[in-house]
Amino acid sequence: MTQPRTRTRSASPFEARIGFCRAVRDGDIIAVSGTAPIGPDGRTAGVGDPAEQTRRCFRIVQEALESLGASLEDVIRTRVYITRLEDWEAIGSAHGEIFGDIPPASTILQVQGLLDPEWRVEVEADAVVRRGGAGGN
Repeated sequence: MTQPRTRTRSASPFEARIGFCRAVRDGDIIAVSGTAPIGPDGRTAGVGDPAEQTRRCFRIVQEALESLGASLEDVIRTRVYITRLEDWEAIGSAHGEIFGDIPPASTILQVQGLLDPEWRVEVEADAVVRRGGAGGN
């Protein structure tokens, strides 16, 4: 029997305006949409601090994964979009802090801009949940 596709939302004001959700789970696969450093108050978190913005993005990703029965351990790929090439080391270091001994495949791409000029980073993540739950075998 096929399980229904499940979705989760976040506090991003852009979800309703653009017509997307934070993440979608289809079977064992979870795709997390482009995630910006939006704080719980709806404003940009870590203005001017690319490492803190990266951490905020991944906290949102982690919350989305957990709401769909997964964890950061299930992430197999990340895509990191940056607006300033000189930020890559701070952003990369924050990515490394977050994933530690469970690094996914990853790409860092410089883009001309993001939806909000205060955002210096936006991330996407793909996860595969092994049968038996988050991080299981």
